[in-house]
Amino acid sequence: MKKLLIIGYVWPEPNSSAAGHRMMQLIAFFHRQHYQITFASPAQLSEHMADLKKLSIRVEPIALNCESFDQFTKELQPDVVLFDRFMMEEQFGWRVSESCPQALRILDSEDLFCLRHARHDAFKQGRELVDNDLLSSDIAKREVAAIFRCDLSLMISRVEIELLERLFKVPSSLLHYSPFMFTDQELEKDKVAYDDRHHFISIGNFRHAPNWDAVLWLKQQIWPLIKAQLPQAELWIYGAYPPPKATALHDKKSGFLVKGWVDDAELAMQSARVCLAPLRFGAGIKGKLAEAMRCGTPSVTTDIGAESMQSDKPWGGAIANDAVLFSEQAITLYQDEILWQQASENGIDNAKTMYQLERHFAKFEEVLTVLFKNITAHRHQNFIGSMLNHHSHKSTKYMAQWIEAKNKINE
Repeated sequence: MKKLLIIGYVWPEPNSSAAGHRMMQLIAFFHRQHYQITFASPAQLSEHMADLKKLSIRVEPIALNCESFDQFTKELQPDVVLFDRFMMEEQFGWRVSESCPQALRILDSEDLFCLRHARHDAFKQGRELVDNDLLSSDIAKREVAAIFRCDLSLMISRVEIELLERLFKVPSSLLHYSPFMFTDQELEKDKVAYDDRHHFISIGNFRHAPNWDAVLWLKQQIWPLIKAQLPQAELWIYGAYPPPKATALHDKKSGFLVKGWVDDAELAMQSARVCLAPLRFGAGIKGKLAEAMRCGTPSVTTDIGAESMQSDKPWGGAIANDAVLFSEQAITLYQDEILWQQASENGIDNAKTMYQLERHFAKFEEVLTVLFKNITAHRHQNFIGSMLNHHSHKSTKYMAQWIEAKNKINE
């Protein structure tokens, strides 16, 4: 039985974030391949984390800058190590390469961190993103270096794969497209009819900067325009970890209702008539929009929101980038049952085309099989990765050892 070690940036919270839901899908894939799974993380345990032990997954708290991790991995000797975001590869990659060099090293990017941050900076400056924003980014240098050092990186967005290949010259052999996934049962589930749905929904973890900006844009510009035309409508805003500044926006009179945590996001999405996702910056693909497609809930979003989520089929709703057009599209979808029904069907068709689980599982299994058979040649062909592993990990290693020594002296 093969062993998988997942080094998590956080403990997975599938009901709090799309990243947590995706991590559980990856765990399901390795379960199906009969791996013995260990999930380790230096993060604090959280109240919303998945019950991993119930899934027969070993849970292992680990420490940063501590040699105890070396002994842990030497004893475990995993066949695959999955780094949850590039920061975990930076911290633990050199230790993994020393203690279990034979293990496949896989990076799960969730989204391209450097792209999200560069877009945020450009947005705050009121301008469009340009290539130099990324080429001059320290975060990009760190993140792309981690991608080169790993044997494979799981990318959630085809746009980001194209960006890495074009701008940073990352070989396609190091990148694997792995988006959100839905089972056939989830995709074929009966959908709630137009007349049985009410109000608008917006959903997303409040700790995620693009989501918080979207809530503010809704509050300040978009929702007043919608409410003026639909006085009986309400906007229900869900999301984990709402800060006081978010709950302070709750206004029953205007129908702007900040609900916070929701126990059943699927039920909330199925009950809403239209999903609003006015995202002005960000990266990756959006869990809220994938869920809206699956539930047959038409959505109104921006070009950023719809990025890498469109097939050759029409978008399941509307795409608009300014407040007036966004609100007009939302109002029309809400009131026009025929248009709503077509948008609902388009979203479902899109989800079936792009996110069918069995198809993506089969491709990932094929890639892993080839990697296991050819790992030595694969690494020899990745000279930049070998070079970065040699130099970058040396500097990271010595810094970690210095911090570890300092901590021991302080103790």
